[in-house]
Amino acid sequence: MAKILVSGLINIEITLQVDGFPIPYFPVRYPFFGIESTVSGVGYNVAKALTTLGNDVAFLSITGRDLAGMTALETIRGQHIPLEYVSIQLEKTPHSVILYDREGRRQINVDLKDIQESQYPFDRFTQAVEKCDLAVLCNINFSRPFLAAAHSMNIPIATDVHAVSSIDDSYNRDFMSNATILFMSNEVLPAEPFDWARKVMAAFGAEILVIGMGSQGALMAVRRDNFLELIPAVQTRPIVNTIGAGDALFSSFIHFYSKTGNPYDAITRAVVFASWKIGENGAAEGFLDEESLMRLVTE
Repeated sequence: MAKILVSGLINIEITLQVDGFPIPYFPVRYPFFGIESTVSGVGYNVAKALTTLGNDVAFLSITGRDLAGMTALETIRGQHIPLEYVSIQLEKTPHSVILYDREGRRQINVDLKDIQESQYPFDRFTQAVEKCDLAVLCNINFSRPFLAAAHSMNIPIATDVHAVSSIDDSYNRDFMSNATILFMSNEVLPAEPFDWARKVMAAFGAEILVIGMGSQGALMAVRRDNFLELIPAVQTRPIVNTIGAGDALFSSFIHFYSKTGNPYDAITRAVVFASWKIGENGAAEGFLDEESLMRLVTE
Protein backbone atom coordinates (compact mmCIF):
# COMPACT_ATOMS: atom_id res chain seq x y z
CA MET A 1 0.00 0.00 0.00
CA ALA A 2 1.45 3.34 -1.07
CA LYS A 3 1.70 6.36 1.21
CA ILE A 4 0.62 9.30 -0.95
CA LEU A 5 0.50 13.00 -0.12
CA VAL A 6 -2.36 14.90 -1.79
CA SER A 7 -2.42 18.69 -1.67
CA GLY A 8 -5.48 20.32 -3.19
CA LEU A 9 -8.82 22.06 -2.99
CA ILE A 10 -11.91 21.27 -0.95
CA ASN A 11 -15.14 22.94 -2.02
CA ILE A 12 -18.89 22.57 -1.68
CA GLU A 13 -20.28 21.47 -5.04
CA ILE A 14 -23.86 22.17 -6.14
CA THR A 15 -25.01 20.36 -9.28
CA LEU A 16 -28.07 21.41 -11.27
CA GLN A 17 -29.58 19.32 -14.07
CA VAL A 18 -30.76 21.40 -17.04
CA ASP A 19 -32.76 20.39 -20.09
CA GLY A 20 -29.95 21.29 -22.47
CA PHE A 21 -27.46 23.93 -23.60
CA PRO A 22 -27.96 26.80 -24.32
CA ILE A 23 -30.26 27.37 -21.36
CA PRO A 24 -33.52 29.23 -22.13
CA TYR A 25 -34.77 31.78 -19.63
CA PHE A 26 -37.41 30.71 -17.10
CA PRO A 27 -38.36 32.75 -14.03
CA VAL A 28 -38.81 29.53 -12.01
CA ARG A 29 -37.90 25.88 -12.61
CA TYR A 30 -38.66 22.83 -10.45
CA PRO A 31 -36.07 20.18 -11.34
CA PHE A 32 -37.18 17.62 -8.74
CA PHE A 33 -34.17 15.56 -7.58
CA GLY A 34 -32.10 17.57 -10.08
CA ILE A 35 -30.18 19.63 -7.50
CA GLU A 36 -27.54 18.06 -5.25
CA SER A 37 -25.05 19.54 -2.80
CA THR A 38 -21.92 17.54 -1.93
CA VAL A 39 -18.32 17.98 -0.83
CA SER A 40 -15.91 18.04 -3.75
CA GLY A 41 -12.82 19.89 -5.01
CA VAL A 42 -9.94 18.33 -6.93
CA GLY A 43 -7.90 17.63 -3.80
CA TYR A 44 -10.78 15.94 -2.02
CA ASN A 45 -11.81 13.99 -5.13
CA VAL A 46 -8.30 12.61 -5.55
CA ALA A 47 -7.86 11.88 -1.84
CA LYS A 48 -11.22 10.07 -1.71
CA ALA A 49 -10.54 8.02 -4.85
CA LEU A 50 -7.06 7.01 -3.67
CA THR A 51 -8.40 6.07 -0.23
CA THR A 52 -11.24 4.04 -1.79
CA LEU A 53 -8.66 2.17 -3.86
CA GLY A 54 -6.75 1.26 -0.70
CA ASN A 55 -3.98 3.84 -0.33
CA ASP A 56 -2.75 5.57 2.82
CA VAL A 57 -3.34 9.27 2.07
CA ALA A 58 -1.97 12.37 3.80
CA PHE A 59 -4.45 15.03 2.68
CA LEU A 60 -3.31 18.66 2.81
CA SER A 61 -5.93 21.32 2.23
CA ILE A 62 -7.41 24.56 3.48
CA THR A 63 -11.05 25.05 4.42
CA GLY A 64 -13.25 27.65 6.09
CA ARG A 65 -14.52 28.33 9.57
CA ASP A 66 -18.07 28.58 8.24
CA LEU A 67 -20.88 26.00 8.21
CA ALA A 68 -19.77 24.78 4.78
CA GLY A 69 -16.28 24.13 6.13
CA MET A 70 -17.62 22.18 9.10
CA THR A 71 -19.79 20.13 6.73
CA ALA A 72 -16.74 19.39 4.61
CA LEU A 73 -14.75 18.22 7.64
CA GLU A 74 -17.51 15.87 8.77
CA THR A 75 -17.78 14.43 5.25
CA ILE A 76 -14.02 13.89 4.99
CA ARG A 77 -13.96 12.20 8.39
CA GLY A 78 -16.77 9.92 7.27
CA GLN A 79 -14.67 8.79 4.29
CA HIS A 80 -11.87 7.70 6.67
CA ILE A 81 -9.51 10.35 5.31
CA PRO A 82 -7.36 11.72 8.17
CA LEU A 83 -7.97 15.38 9.01
CA GLU A 84 -4.52 15.86 10.54
CA TYR A 85 -3.29 18.06 7.68
CA VAL A 86 -6.48 19.97 6.83
CA SER A 87 -6.00 23.58 7.91
CA ILE A 88 -9.08 25.58 9.00
CA GLN A 89 -8.12 29.16 8.17
CA LEU A 90 -10.54 30.68 5.63
CA GLU A 91 -13.54 32.84 6.50
CA LYS A 92 -15.58 31.20 3.74
CA THR A 93 -15.22 27.82 2.05
CA PRO A 94 -14.95 27.72 -1.77
CA HIS A 95 -18.06 26.68 -3.71
CA SER A 96 -18.83 25.45 -7.20
CA VAL A 97 -22.06 25.29 -9.20
CA ILE A 98 -22.17 22.80 -12.07
CA LEU A 99 -24.88 22.73 -14.70
CA TYR A 100 -25.23 19.44 -16.57
CA ASP A 101 -27.63 17.99 -19.14
CA ARG A 102 -28.92 14.49 -19.82
CA GLU A 103 -26.09 13.84 -22.30
CA GLY A 104 -23.48 14.41 -19.60
CA ARG A 105 -22.25 17.79 -20.87
CA ARG A 106 -21.47 20.28 -18.12
CA GLN A 107 -20.57 23.87 -17.33
CA ILE A 108 -18.51 24.43 -14.18
CA ASN A 109 -18.67 27.67 -12.18
CA VAL A 110 -16.07 27.88 -9.40
CA ASP A 111 -15.91 30.51 -6.65
CA LEU A 112 -12.58 30.03 -4.87
CA LYS A 113 -13.24 32.85 -2.35
CA ASP A 114 -9.78 33.99 -1.14
CA ILE A 115 -8.03 30.62 -1.13
CA GLN A 116 -5.66 31.68 -3.91
CA GLU A 117 -4.19 34.29 -1.55
CA SER A 118 -3.87 31.84 1.34
CA GLN A 119 -0.75 29.94 2.36
CA TYR A 120 -0.64 26.46 3.83
CA PRO A 121 1.69 26.08 6.85
CA PHE A 122 4.94 24.86 5.31
CA ASP A 123 6.10 23.00 8.41
CA ARG A 124 3.01 20.79 8.24
CA PHE A 125 3.78 19.96 4.62
CA THR A 126 7.36 19.03 5.58
CA GLN A 127 6.09 16.81 8.36
CA ALA A 128 3.66 15.03 6.02
CA VAL A 129 5.83 14.61 2.94
CA GLU A 130 8.73 12.94 4.74
CA LYS A 131 6.53 9.87 5.23
CA CYS A 132 5.29 9.69 1.62
CA ASP A 133 6.35 7.84 -1.53
CA LEU A 134 4.65 10.27 -3.95
CA ALA A 135 3.38 13.85 -3.80
CA VAL A 136 0.19 14.65 -5.70
CA LEU A 137 0.29 18.44 -5.92
CA CYS A 138 -2.90 19.82 -7.44
CA ASN A 139 -2.55 23.12 -9.27
CA ILE A 140 -3.94 25.38 -6.57
CA ASN A 141 -1.72 28.23 -5.38
CA PHE A 142 -1.09 26.89 -1.88
CA SER A 143 0.52 23.78 -3.43
CA ARG A 144 3.03 25.85 -5.39
CA PRO A 145 5.72 26.20 -2.66
CA PHE A 146 5.74 22.40 -2.25
CA LEU A 147 7.00 21.75 -5.79
CA ALA A 148 10.62 22.70 -5.22
CA ALA A 149 10.67 21.10 -1.76
CA ALA A 150 9.40 17.72 -2.99
CA HIS A 151 11.73 17.89 -5.98
CA SER A 152 14.76 18.57 -3.72
CA MET A 153 13.80 15.56 -1.60
CA ASN A 154 13.64 13.32 -4.70
CA ILE A 155 9.96 12.61 -4.08
CA PRO A 156 8.13 12.06 -7.40
CA ILE A 157 5.46 14.64 -8.16
CA ALA A 158 2.17 13.99 -9.94
CA THR A 159 -0.05 16.86 -11.03
CA ASP A 160 -3.04 17.54 -13.26
CA VAL A 161 -3.06 21.00 -14.83
CA HIS A 162 -6.48 20.44 -16.42
CA ALA A 163 -7.20 22.84 -19.31
CA VAL A 164 -4.05 24.46 -20.72
CA SER A 165 -3.76 26.33 -24.00
CA SER A 166 -0.10 27.36 -24.05
CA ILE A 167 3.25 25.72 -23.42
CA ASP A 168 4.22 28.94 -21.62
CA ASP A 169 1.11 29.02 -19.42
CA SER A 170 2.26 31.33 -16.61
CA TYR A 171 -0.02 29.82 -13.97
CA ASN A 172 0.79 26.16 -14.66
CA ARG A 173 4.37 26.28 -15.93
CA ASP A 174 6.07 25.46 -12.63
CA PHE A 175 3.65 22.58 -12.03
CA MET A 176 4.46 21.22 -15.50
CA SER A 177 8.19 21.78 -15.00
CA ASN A 178 8.36 19.77 -11.78
CA ALA A 179 6.00 16.90 -12.59
CA THR A 180 7.15 13.32 -12.97
CA ILE A 181 3.59 12.32 -13.89
CA LEU A 182 1.73 15.06 -15.76
CA PHE A 183 -1.98 15.00 -16.63
CA MET A 184 -4.05 17.51 -18.57
CA SER A 185 -7.25 17.82 -20.61
CA ASN A 186 -7.62 18.13 -24.36
CA GLU A 187 -10.42 20.71 -24.07
CA VAL A 188 -8.50 23.88 -25.02
CA LEU A 189 -5.29 22.56 -26.55
CA PRO A 190 -3.79 24.89 -29.19
CA ALA A 191 -2.66 21.99 -31.40
CA GLU A 192 -3.58 18.46 -32.47
CA PRO A 193 -3.18 16.26 -29.34
CA PHE A 194 -0.35 14.04 -30.67
CA ASP A 195 1.65 17.10 -31.77
CA TRP A 196 0.92 18.80 -28.47
CA ALA A 197 2.07 15.76 -26.50
CA ARG A 198 5.39 15.71 -28.37
CA LYS A 199 5.83 19.43 -27.68
CA VAL A 200 5.11 19.01 -23.95
CA MET A 201 7.50 16.06 -23.63
CA ALA A 202 10.23 18.08 -25.36
CA ALA A 203 9.64 21.16 -23.19
CA PHE A 204 9.39 19.49 -19.78
CA GLY A 205 10.93 16.54 -17.96
CA ALA A 206 7.85 14.46 -17.16
CA GLU A 207 8.39 10.72 -17.42
CA ILE A 208 4.71 10.16 -18.19
CA LEU A 209 2.17 12.45 -19.84
CA VAL A 210 -1.55 11.68 -20.05
CA ILE A 211 -4.02 13.85 -21.93
CA GLY A 212 -7.66 13.12 -21.12
CA MET A 213 -9.60 12.94 -24.38
CA GLY A 214 -13.14 12.54 -23.05
CA SER A 215 -15.21 10.09 -25.07
CA GLN A 216 -12.15 9.21 -27.17
CA GLY A 217 -10.14 7.89 -24.21
CA ALA A 218 -6.70 9.01 -23.03
CA LEU A 219 -3.50 9.82 -24.93
CA MET A 220 -0.41 8.61 -23.06
CA ALA A 221 3.29 9.31 -23.60
CA VAL A 222 5.98 7.30 -21.77
CA ARG A 223 9.45 8.78 -22.12
CA ARG A 224 11.53 5.67 -21.37
CA ASP A 225 9.82 3.68 -24.14
CA ASN A 226 9.34 6.52 -26.65
CA PHE A 227 5.66 5.55 -26.48
CA LEU A 228 2.78 7.76 -27.63
CA GLU A 229 -0.62 6.19 -28.24
CA LEU A 230 -4.33 6.71 -27.65
CA ILE A 231 -5.94 4.31 -25.20
CA PRO A 232 -9.60 4.09 -26.28
CA ALA A 233 -12.46 4.88 -23.92
CA VAL A 234 -14.83 2.17 -22.71
CA GLN A 235 -18.43 2.41 -21.55
CA THR A 236 -19.30 0.42 -18.45
CA ARG A 237 -22.72 1.99 -17.72
CA PRO A 238 -24.87 4.92 -18.93
CA ILE A 239 -23.33 8.37 -18.51
CA VAL A 240 -24.98 10.67 -15.96
CA ASN A 241 -22.47 13.52 -15.55
CA THR A 242 -18.88 13.77 -16.81
CA ILE A 243 -17.79 16.07 -13.99
CA GLY A 244 -14.82 14.57 -12.16
CA ALA A 245 -13.90 12.13 -14.93
CA GLY A 246 -10.41 13.60 -15.18
CA ASP A 247 -9.85 13.39 -11.42
CA ALA A 248 -10.95 9.74 -11.51
CA LEU A 249 -8.61 8.93 -14.40
CA PHE A 250 -5.71 10.67 -12.64
CA SER A 251 -6.32 9.03 -9.26
CA SER A 252 -6.69 5.50 -10.58
CA PHE A 253 -3.60 5.82 -12.74
CA ILE A 254 -1.58 6.98 -9.73
CA HIS A 255 -2.87 4.09 -7.64
CA PHE A 256 -1.92 1.36 -10.09
CA TYR A 257 1.31 2.95 -11.27
CA SER A 258 2.46 3.37 -7.65
CA LYS A 259 1.60 -0.26 -7.03
CA THR A 260 3.13 -1.90 -10.12
CA GLY A 261 5.35 0.63 -11.93
CA ASN A 262 3.57 -0.39 -15.15
CA PRO A 263 2.02 2.66 -16.89
CA TYR A 264 0.27 0.54 -19.53
CA ASP A 265 -1.71 -1.54 -17.08
CA ALA A 266 -2.34 1.59 -15.01
CA ILE A 267 -3.89 3.60 -17.84
CA THR A 268 -6.02 0.67 -19.03
CA ARG A 269 -7.48 0.25 -15.55
CA ALA A 270 -7.82 4.02 -15.08
CA VAL A 271 -9.95 4.33 -18.21
CA VAL A 272 -12.36 1.72 -16.80
CA PHE A 273 -12.38 3.42 -13.37
CA ALA A 274 -13.27 6.79 -14.97
CA SER A 275 -15.92 5.20 -17.17
CA TRP A 276 -17.72 3.74 -14.16
CA LYS A 277 -17.39 6.98 -12.18
CA ILE A 278 -19.34 9.10 -14.73
CA GLY A 279 -22.36 6.88 -14.25
CA GLU A 280 -23.10 8.94 -11.10
CA ASN A 281 -23.66 12.62 -10.44
CA GLY A 282 -21.07 14.63 -8.48
CA ALA A 283 -17.32 14.88 -8.94
CA ALA A 284 -16.56 12.88 -5.78
CA GLU A 285 -19.12 10.12 -6.38
CA GLY A 286 -18.92 6.79 -8.20
CA PHE A 287 -15.47 5.57 -7.15
CA LEU A 288 -14.90 1.81 -7.14
CA ASP A 289 -12.65 -0.06 -4.75
CA GLU A 290 -9.85 -2.09 -6.34
CA GLU A 291 -11.61 -5.44 -6.08
CA SER A 292 -14.76 -4.15 -7.80
CA LEU A 293 -12.72 -2.41 -10.47
CA MET A 294 -10.70 -5.53 -11.25
CA ARG A 295 -13.90 -7.50 -11.73
CA LEU A 296 -14.93 -4.97 -14.37
CA VAL A 297 -11.50 -5.02 -16.03
CA THR A 298 -11.49 -8.80 -16.39
CA GLU A 299 -15.09 -9.11 -17.67
